[in-house]
Amino acid sequence: MGTGTVAIVGRPNVGKSTIFNRIIGERRSIVEDLPGVTRDRIYASAEWLGTQFRIIDTGGIQLADQPYQVEIRAQVQIAMEESDVILFVVNAAEGMTDDDRYIAGLLHREKKPVVLAVNMVDDQTKIASIYEFYALGVGDPIACSGVHGIGIGDLLDECIRNFPDENEEVPEGLKIAVIGEPNVGKSSLVNAILQEDRSIVSNEQGTTRDAVDTVFYHEGKPYVIIDTAGIRKRGKVYESVEKYSVLRAMSAIERCDTALFVIDGEKGIREQDKHVAGYAHEAGKPVIIVVNKWDLVEKDDHTMTVFTEKIRKEFAYLSYAPIIFVSAVTGQRVKNILPLAEEVYSNASRRISTNVLNEVISDAQVTTPAPARNGKKFRIYYATQVAVLPPTFVLSCNDPKLMHFSYERFIENTLRDAFEFTGTPIRIIARKKISE
Repeated sequence: MGTGTVAIVGRPNVGKSTIFNRIIGERRSIVEDLPGVTRDRIYASAEWLGTQFRIIDTGGIQLADQPYQVEIRAQVQIAMEESDVILFVVNAAEGMTDDDRYIAGLLHREKKPVVLAVNMVDDQTKIASIYEFYALGVGDPIACSGVHGIGIGDLLDECIRNFPDENEEVPEGLKIAVIGEPNVGKSSLVNAILQEDRSIVSNEQGTTRDAVDTVFYHEGKPYVIIDTAGIRKRGKVYESVEKYSVLRAMSAIERCDTALFVIDGEKGIREQDKHVAGYAHEAGKPVIIVVNKWDLVEKDDHTMTVFTEKIRKEFAYLSYAPIIFVSAVTGQRVKNILPLAEEVYSNASRRISTNVLNEVISDAQVTTPAPARNGKKFRIYYATQVAVLPPTFVLSCNDPKLMHFSYERFIENTLRDAFEFTGTPIRIIARKKISE
């Protein structure tokens, strides 16, 4: 879990994305010598000297009336609100501009720690160019070069120095994110779980625009429930506020312990539901599929079975996720959600002893050997669990390229049959055995 969040801000073409990519160690932001390339916020995790944190790249702010400036300024404003420290980037080669002064004024009103990065100081001959930026009144300028990596460590030292005190009280307890398409009853479900109206409930799509954390106790145990905005497929998000909601919901998924993926039982499964569930699956989070509004469904003896079969068909990659049919309005089966969330989180935290694990893998290879590929057979020599949340297993083998996806699925099913991993994804990594 990160200990702080850094937002990178500045006018266009000062090298914000270059610094962002340098800090995270990969080329994730688009870097191009044109203003306005970065429009939306881009999130990433980073680490410096053992401290983990989140970093946000933003678009360039300009005084001039340029395309997308309204949207960019809104994005930057949200990034600054979410941050603990603001990394303000200026360009030594071009000197101080009116845009720089305008942004400095915005930062003065924000009342958050600011680290001033004077970029493009590629050698000592340009060091004198940083002093004019004292006039911005946001602190001591730090010379750096995103391209060459000069001064990046100094910037990060200063950012980390301004992070919140780690000793501040942080709510403990299982963190449960409620995710799903707009208007499937997420906020109503949160209220049913809380048994009091602490989230806005409305039939209007997009009512909940932020991820709202609520700390509560159940049977003496603390919980944090995160009510997220409805997620839509990125390509279908037209209103800017919904685009922000997607990003915040994805952030909620990243920091949750268990995700409740909510489907509208009355309207049935929609195409976009698959994308919503995919976010939690790809993040390696335990997932519970919650079919809400079950009280509105006309039922017979086979309705639940038919709906379950449809879910299993449409969400084949979530075959491990338990399904619960509830009604937030009547309270039907809502009381079963928290115990189920505890159960799947426990399963995702499960560790298997190496001896027992290898017995299971060895027996599986004897009963069902891997099929030959190009005259060679995939063989597992040794298995070990290297992580939890999600459970992750490394298979020491003769050649990872020989492991067909079908045999990987067979190994996963073998592990699920042998151990209780309901509700959690499993990661399997094949590595070539190191010869002694």
